[in-house]
Amino acid sequence: MVKQSQKIWSNELNDIIRGACGGFLFGIPLLYTMEVWWIGSLAQPRMILVALGVTFFVVYLLNRTEGFRSYSKNNRPYEAVIDTVEAMAVGIISATFMLILLRELTFDNFLKESVGKIVYESVPFTLGVALSNQFLAGSKKSTSDEQNNQSNNQDDLHATLSDIGGTLIGATIIAFNIAPTDEIPMLAAAASPNWLLAVIATSLLLTYAIVFEAGFSNQQKRFRQRGIFQRPLSETIMAYLVSLIASMFMLWFFQKLTFSDPWTMWLDHALLLGLPASVGGAAGRLAI
Repeated sequence: MVKQSQKIWSNELNDIIRGACGGFLFGIPLLYTMEVWWIGSLAQPRMILVALGVTFFVVYLLNRTEGFRSYSKNNRPYEAVIDTVEAMAVGIISATFMLILLRELTFDNFLKESVGKIVYESVPFTLGVALSNQFLAGSKKSTSDEQNNQSNNQDDLHATLSDIGGTLIGATIIAFNIAPTDEIPMLAAAASPNWLLAVIATSLLLTYAIVFEAGFSNQQKRFRQRGIFQRPLSETIMAYLVSLIASMFMLWFFQKLTFSDPWTMWLDHALLLGLPASVGGAAGRLAI
């Protein structure tokens, strides 16, 4: 009974981790949109309830088909309702954490602006939770077999270059639309060194979880992938540095940074854009 209980809780934790990672993959781009911050902070209670109701209905329909859990079930109506509430809770908690991390929610404005911002920003996070199993979870057997077929044909350098390429592609896809906007300078103006350290820690933790813990497609392949940095910790750090370099280039490309700017400005802007870029880079490495 004890082992069975531990297995149940372990499965539940894995499902929550995978759902949260799916939420971050879907929710990060909209999180860097100031219009959503303003709309959420000014939203009337009626519109907030409408947003919650529409989100609940859509996620409920998704949970009737499969849901975000790794095991199959009958998806009876009451089970779908429970999963929907859980998915919305994960989405709301994730969005709240990110808004606090980016200093868009502070103790000064928390009670006044928090509810609308959290609800509006939680919508894509919640949809990402609900869709994580349908679109991002894969067959462990198939990925393992695929890696067995490929591993003999890849040397360490080729595998490392593939990782870097996948990271660059994923980082660019996610962060390219964010780099030219005014959100990064606005966030950088409010970020202290301690908060930037928290951004670094969150970026590393999210990318590690997405690639090595969430159970998405090709996760087993990542553990067997050959390469110069091919250990979970070293690969995560290497990919994060690549994402930061890509972020700096995108900010320079869109003239948000110039070579005359101080290095501290380059650093804080790159770290803030590096958060969505590293999440995209993690998805890119899973895709290769």
